[in-house]
Amino acid sequence: MNRFLQIFKIRDLRNKVLIVVGLLVAFRLLAAIPIPGIDAARLQEFFNTNQFFGFLNLFSGGGLSNLSVAMLGVGSYITATIIMQLLTMIFPKFKELYYEQGARGQAKFNQYSRLLSVPLAALQSYGFLNLLISQGVIDRPDAFSMLRNVAVITAGSMLVLWFGELISEQKIGNGVSLIILAGIVSSLPLQIAQAWLSYSASNLPIYIGFFVVGALVIAGVVYLNEGERKVPITYARRVRGNKIYGGAASYLPLKVNQAGMIPLIFAISVLLFPQFLAQVSSIISPGLGIRLNDLVSQFLNNQLLYGIVYFLLVFLFTYFYTAITFDPKEISKNLQRSGGFIPGIRPGEGTSEFFAHTIRRLTLFGALFLGFIAVLPLIVQTLTGIAVLNISGTALLIVVAVALETMRQIDSQLTVREYEGLQ
Repeated sequence: MNRFLQIFKIRDLRNKVLIVVGLLVAFRLLAAIPIPGIDAARLQEFFNTNQFFGFLNLFSGGGLSNLSVAMLGVGSYITATIIMQLLTMIFPKFKELYYEQGARGQAKFNQYSRLLSVPLAALQSYGFLNLLISQGVIDRPDAFSMLRNVAVITAGSMLVLWFGELISEQKIGNGVSLIILAGIVSSLPLQIAQAWLSYSASNLPIYIGFFVVGALVIAGVVYLNEGERKVPITYARRVRGNKIYGGAASYLPLKVNQAGMIPLIFAISVLLFPQFLAQVSSIISPGLGIRLNDLVSQFLNNQLLYGIVYFLLVFLFTYFYTAITFDPKEISKNLQRSGGFIPGIRPGEGTSEFFAHTIRRLTLFGALFLGFIAVLPLIVQTLTGIAVLNISGTALLIVVAVALETMRQIDSQLTVREYEGLQ
């Protein structure tokens, strides 16, 4: 508690917290402004009965459920970042820019991601509007109104991204993650009210079981997010002139969940692709577009098939993204250059094989848990039969990860100021 109160005693840190809160409030106001020509009641009913679009609403920061000017949230930037990271596997120049040129290279890489997010925001907004039109949620507007709405949504997405950049500059949390967190937290009062209105004495055991499962899921998410395998590293002694370097022992932490929530986003992007393909094909052949839309709608409404496919996609993408971000050969080379080695493991190829084998075993547990997190809402609703009882494991994963990261950054700033006060 004393640690928390210190935030408001230090003027600089207090101002940063207030700036972040102000930007999050501005984002929530933006997410409450709908685009013209929207039937709010019909839209809300659609989102309440569709688990898939409820998940998309989560990543938009809550702006999609009322088709606000910020309906895409930071989704287009997240998609652009994923595409750029995939390009590092194809083009060596992008890999060199991201991994070998330090902070300057990563800043340029992020700038490319921001530029790419503009056309992606326009495409996504057009695709979402057409998708909702095909589902009968909104009426088809004329060409000028459609173009106006796409432009407004694209501008809103870029404004939200700018808010995220300003938040990140305060160094007390990642701006993009905090915006998603704000959307999740803002929906809690409504969900609690709906659960209270649907409560009855006969459902008491179900509600108790729901809260027990929720507590277990939170504990599991924390364990997954913080779990790591500490690989011992020893540095050989080197003599240079009259000085001896090295000889120290350390460890390399390998996280159980190396991929974070990225596999969930990858999987949902793949699930969205057939719908996007249907929209594109409708321009060429309206009949083909209608047939594809019907097939996609049948798939999304089949909860069992949708859950199995979603679980498998998350599982596979966890391995895929871990392979992108964790290169055993590169880590082995860097370790060997710095004079480090794993006791009992031969440097070079032996170390590389050790890292590859270890990360495969760790990723298995992380992939299974992420897959379970993805389909958890479907499992809960199937078991309870109550629509308002919905544990979103993805939301819990985001909340826990963002809260822990923000706490670490605030704690580091407090520690720095305490150290400065001792000087």
